Amino acid sequence: MPVPIKTGEVLRGRYRIRRVIGQGGMGCIYLADDQRLEGRTCALKEVEHDRTLPADLLREAREQFLREATVLARLDHPNLPKVSDFFSIASRDYLVMDYVPGKDLRALMMDARQANSFLPEEDMLAWTNQLCDALAYLHDQSPPILHRDIKPSNLKLTPSGLLKLVDFGLVKQAAPGEVTITILQGQGTALYTPLEQYGGDSGHTDVRSDVYAFGATLYHLLTNQAPADARERFLNPDALIPPRQLNPAVSSRTERALMWAMELHPDQRPASIAQFRSSILGDYNPVARPLSRSTIRSPLKPWQRQPERSLMIAGISLIVISFLATLAR
Repeated sequence: MPVPIKTGEVLRGRYRIRRVIGQGGMGCIYLADDQRLEGRTCALKEVEHDRTLPADLLREAREQFLREATVLARLDHPNLPKVSDFFSIASRDYLVMDYVPGKDLRALMMDARQANSFLPEEDMLAWTNQLCDALAYLHDQSPPILHRDIKPSNLKLTPSGLLKLVDFGLVKQAAPGEVTITILQGQGTALYTPLEQYGGDSGHTDVRSDVYAFGATLYHLLTNQAPADARERFLNPDALIPPRQLNPAVSSRTERALMWAMELHPDQRPASIAQFRSSILGDYNPVARPLSRSTIRSPLKPWQRQPERSLMIAGISLIVISFLATLAR
C-alpha cells in the first residue's frame, strides 16, 4: 500500500495537503487547499500503478490514466463533483476534484440504525431522483460512462440537500459492442456488485450493471441490512430477503422496483436508469404481485399485460354465465 503524503506537503506547487480522507489499495484520497484559488478546498485522488508491471505495460497504464482523466474532466453535472485537474508525480498519478462537504448516506443510515429506526422512504426517493439524474447524465455520454461503484458511502449529502455521487475510482467508458474500457481500474464493492462485474475487465458490463448497484444500495439504506451478494444468491436463490420483511414501512412499489433492479441476469433488470426511475418513482406502474423469497420476477411491461387482462375478463364472463344459468333453472 502506498505511503501517504505528509500533512503540509505541496503538490505541483499548488495543492497543500491537509489530511487523508480516504484510503485504498491503489492510493489515498486527500483533502487539500488550492493555493492558487484562495479559500477553495479540493479532493486529490491518488493512483499508484503496480510497480511490478513491465515497463511497456506501466507506460500504457499511465497513458491510459491521462486519456481517461481527460474524459472525466469534461463532465459537468450538479450531482457529480467537478474534476478540475490531473497530473503525475514520480510513480503516482493524481486526479483533482471538488471536495464535497457533508455526511455520506452510509453514515446517515448508521445513525438511524443506532436510533432503532430507518431512513424515511420519502427522503430516500428524493435522493433517488437526484442520483437518477447523475447516472442518466453519465450513461448518456458518447460512449456511455459507467460508475461501477455505487454504494452508500459514495453518496454524499451536502448541507444544502444536494446529493453528490463521489469517487470516480471505478468509472468506465463503454465501447459500443465491446467490453467496457476501464477508467482508474477497480472491481467494485462486493455487496453491491452484479455477477457480470466479477469478471473484472474481462466481464461485459453496461448501464444495467449500475442499475443493479443502485438497487442494492437503496435496499441497504432502506432496510439497514446489506443485501446478500450476487455470488451467494447465485448459489442460494432464497438468500435475498424482500425489503418489506426487514422494514414494513417500505412501499410495495419501492420493493418491486428494487427487486427488479437486483435481478441476477442483466436481461431481467430495467434496461436503463430512466426505466428504473419511472418504476420506483411511480410514473411506471407495474402490476402488483406477491413477492416470494424463492422467485422474484420482473414487473410486467405494458405490452405483456394484455394476455393477463384477457384471462381475467374471460373468468368473469364464465362466472356471470354460470350465475344466469342457475337462475334459469
